Amino acid sequence: MEIPQETDDYIRESIDHSVGLTVSTDALLFKLRAVEASQAHLRRQYLSLQSKLKEKDETIERSRAEASMSAVALKKFVEENQKLAMECANLLAECKKWERECSLYDHDREALMDFANEADERAKEAEARNRDLEEGKKILEEELHFYKCQSPQLDGKSTNTEEEHRLLNSLFTAMFGKDEIVSTAHSFLEAHTGIEVWNKLMTLWTSLSPLTQKAVALAAKVKNLDEDKDHLTINLRKAEEEVNALFEENNVLNEENKRLMRQCYREKQNSGSSGGTASGKGKRKCSPKLSTPAEKKIDSSDVNMLRQPLSPLQFNSPESRMHKQ
Repeated sequence: MEIPQETDDYIRESIDHSVGLTVSTDALLFKLRAVEASQAHLRRQYLSLQSKLKEKDETIERSRAEASMSAVALKKFVEENQKLAMECANLLAECKKWERECSLYDHDREALMDFANEADERAKEAEARNRDLEEGKKILEEELHFYKCQSPQLDGKSTNTEEEHRLLNSLFTAMFGKDEIVSTAHSFLEAHTGIEVWNKLMTLWTSLSPLTQKAVALAAKVKNLDEDKDHLTINLRKAEEEVNALFEENNVLNEENKRLMRQCYREKQNSGSSGGTASGKGKRKCSPKLSTPAEKKIDSSDVNMLRQPLSPLQFNSPESRMHKQ
């Protein structure tokens, strides 16, 4: 096997150098060129490694920037998610408040319906009593007129007249009671002092006979029943108007409640879909739509505190007037 000439020369010069013999200039130049070539190759490798290191540093910086952007986007997403949760809670509270308000209106409507029915029944009862008392009054007036006309001609029948007066007194006493006659008739005359007839009766009150006082009490009773009938009719009309107004307002509240429920349902769906999309895509930036729920916030400051239930209309009822008397 033959060794190449360059290899043979290199071995020989290495042996000469190790022994201490002089090395030829060609060998030194060859070694110098080999060293320079090796140094150039190392320099190229160094530059290549330096450029690769710079690229890696840039890649690391880009990764850090993307990581920071992803962290900011994640933080914004968490904040928007919390805002959406607060909005959903507010919407649920509003829905509950409107439900309570609707229940209050339903309760008020039922109370007004009951009061209207009761007022109608009382009006019918007052009308019936008024008719009965009017008929009784007419009968008594006819009998009184008849007895006045017959009294000059029936001097011998004074006993029968006294018996009739006694029966009328007992009838009036049974109708009114002993204590109620004077108070009812006297208060009625005081309330109608502008009429000449009532003024005269008021002036002659102490000298009037018990039968006349009871007749005045009967007239006062009839007048009060007539006024009660008018008040009950007015109350019934007002109750019907309030029932209609509450019915219309209840319809408006039902529509508003349905709208709020639909809006709450849409907010929940949007919150769920945006949460799933953001979790599926790792480093994507937050959509600008995620910052809009704060702008869509429902201003609940216009809605006042829950109102109190309506008070029953009792200011014109017969019971309240009896207490006032």
